Order: sequence, then C-alpha cells, then structure tokens
Amino acid sequence: MSESRQSWGRYPAIHQSSESLQWRDELPARLAQWQPGLPFGRGRSYGDVCLAHNQRLLDMSSLNRVIAFDRHQGRIRAEAGISLYDLLTVMVPAGWFLPVVPGTGHATLGGAIANDVHGKNHHRNGTFGCHIERLALWREGQLLECSASDNPALFQATIGGLGLTGYILWAEIRLQAVSTSQIDAITHRFHNLDDFFDLADQYDSSHEYGVAWLDCLASGKDRGRGVYFAGQHARYAEPSRWRPLPLGMPLTPPLSLVNPLSLRAFNYLYWHTKPARPTLARGPYQPYFFPLDSISHWNRMYGPRGFQQYQCVIPSAHEREAIASLLDAIAEARQGSFLAVLKRCGDVPSPGLLSFPMAGTSLALDFPSPQRLQPLFERLDAIVRDAGGRLYPAKDAHMQADDFRHFYPRWQDVEQWRDQHIQSLFWQRVTQ
Repeated sequence: MSESRQSWGRYPAIHQSSESLQWRDELPARLAQWQPGLPFGRGRSYGDVCLAHNQRLLDMSSLNRVIAFDRHQGRIRAEAGISLYDLLTVMVPAGWFLPVVPGTGHATLGGAIANDVHGKNHHRNGTFGCHIERLALWREGQLLECSASDNPALFQATIGGLGLTGYILWAEIRLQAVSTSQIDAITHRFHNLDDFFDLADQYDSSHEYGVAWLDCLASGKDRGRGVYFAGQHARYAEPSRWRPLPLGMPLTPPLSLVNPLSLRAFNYLYWHTKPARPTLARGPYQPYFFPLDSISHWNRMYGPRGFQQYQCVIPSAHEREAIASLLDAIAEARQGSFLAVLKRCGDVPSPGLLSFPMAGTSLALDFPSPQRLQPLFERLDAIVRDAGGRLYPAKDAHMQADDFRHFYPRWQDVEQWRDQHIQSLFWQRVTQ
C-alpha cells in the first residue's frame, strides 16, 4: 500500500507516495513495479534532499535488522533501514558505541551514510563515513560491495552521496568501546561569542563531545551568549534505564507556536535558568545526544507552513568575524530561532566527496514561516560565501545552484556515479 511522506521540516510542502521494502531480495522486483525516484529512510532530512523528482519514494525503514555483531572486535553489520537508536540499543549493553552520532537517533544507518552526518565530536572522530568498513549497494541492476579497497571510487561517491548512487542495503561499522551507558556532562553558561570560542578551545582538549546552545536574539554586549555542553563517556557508573517523559505534539496548530514573542521569552528564561557556574552531572546518553527526540513530532510546533533549518560551517580563519556577522543579521531581521546550535568542527578528512564539515565552526538555526526568509537567507549566504564556508545539503531547502557548485566542487564526480534511475528534488535544483 502506498503511503504519503514528506521531509522533517515540512518545507517544501510536498507529500510524496512511498512503497515499503520488507526484504533485501525483493528489491529488483519492487524497483521494476514501483519505479521509485529515491530511497527514503525515516524522513529526518529537513529540506528536499529526501524527496524524489518523480514523487515516488522507496521506504527502506523496514530493512531494520542486525546481520552480524562482533562483540570482541567492535564491528556491526546491519541493514540500511535500522535506526541509530536501535543500533545503540544492541551495542551499548555489550560495551560499544557509535563513533559518531548526529542530533537525532531516529536517523537510519543508510541516511547517516548518505548525508555523512557529523556529531558533537567531529574534532576527534570526523564524520560517520570515516567509520564505515564496507557497504552493499544495488545500482542499475547490480549488487556491489564497496569499501576503501573494493570499488573505492563508488564507495567515496556513496558516502555523503545523498542517496543518489544506488540503494544501500547494508553497511558494516567500526565501533568505539565504552565502559557505561552514562555521559558525564558539564553545563557552562557563557556571556558572549568570545566566551564560546574560549570554552570550545578549553573543552576540546579535555572532552570528546562539545556543543553550545545560543541565544540568537541577544544583541549588544550580550551578543552570542549561550550555554556550552561538554561531555564524555563515564568510566564507571551504576546500570540505569532511561525512561523519557511521554511528551509530544499530537496535532499541528493552525499557526506556528514559534514567534518573536515566544522566542524572546524562551531564550531569556533558558539562559537565565542555567547555573552561573559550570556544573557536572552524570546521566543517560540519550538526552545528551538527542535532546529533541523526547518530544515526538516536535516539528509540528511550527504550524502547517513548516520550517527551514539554516546550517553553515565557517573555516577557522574567519569563524569569529563571520559568526558574529551572521548573528547580527539574524537579530536585525527579527527572525530568531529557539534552536540555535554552535559546534566546532575539526580537520579529520572524510572519505566522502560531498561531506559538509571543515575545520572551523558550524552554526545551525531553525526558522519558521519559510516564505518570508529569502531576504535574510540571501544576506546569510553572502556572509558564508565571503568567509569561505558552505551550507549543509541535508538541512537545505534554498541553496542556489551557483553556491552549491562553489561549495562542493566535486559534485560532478557524484553526478558521474549517480544511478540514472535516481534523482532528488535537491539534486535537480542545484545541478540543472
């Protein structure tokens, strides 16, 4: 039965038909019958990168099985539709962890590879693709195994290849050993952008993970104030079980709940309720890595018009000036975001051709009411472009074709490896 799918940002407001794939060996027949334009996981990409040019998606989320798990060597092979949550549920009790996790555990293994996701420890572990040993890819009527030594060019094009090179059926990952399921997290409130960079330098050397929430509406002497969260895996802890509160958005409100009044109130209260001095707390890994996952359907709070996320990365040489300019532009436009995130990125190279991070700082913000954002986004894009940065395809719904080709000069290599039966709305927008 065909079902309707859309991206997580619900913008562009496009619903597409999908058919579900239950078993790997059904793929050739399903492709012949359904003729989908793109593989689809759990729809956690924010823009049109997960939407097909022909409005037909092949839902891979039922391919969610663990195929093999080497508990001694720290290797796991699993089908592409399994969520990162489910992978962690299997491996953490055995003393292993994913070396890279993004901001949601609902992303699939295939989606994490296709977007070459990064996490709060990029300065140490690089992107998700750095830890993929091998994967199986169905493309143009052939089943191929790819790795750094087998079909290496196709392997590179598939990591961060936005799902365009074929259908990932399974992948094998190198894992990271951990002693417990707990995270030792430091919460450190800071007063301005210079404080953030000083804290990032300090904690990057001592902690594996680091991320900051930012009050993007603050201006003047408070510009760039926020809260830094440094974390590392606890070495010793009592066994515990995480029980999230049953929070959620059961319905889509007629208007966005995120508006200038609610934003200013939330940002003010959030910053002022955090302790003035750094505090250390030990807790389950889930709320540290996936804070919004505890609110089901949180994307509905933006109303029927959805939202866009603007995520860029600025190289180290220009990060302070450019991030300050971006925050000034956002504050002047009064188009703030309650979810504004700063992360440092390191210089660990990715095997992927379209990988987003570079050595520097990443800024991500969610904006409601997409149709009013063009003037602001044009200004932000110019700042990013002039600073030598780039935008993140997995979160994008507005990037201009000229900018994409400038940001990602190896896009033509991916196009050469693209399965000619696969095409996304994003790729169509930025390459044609």
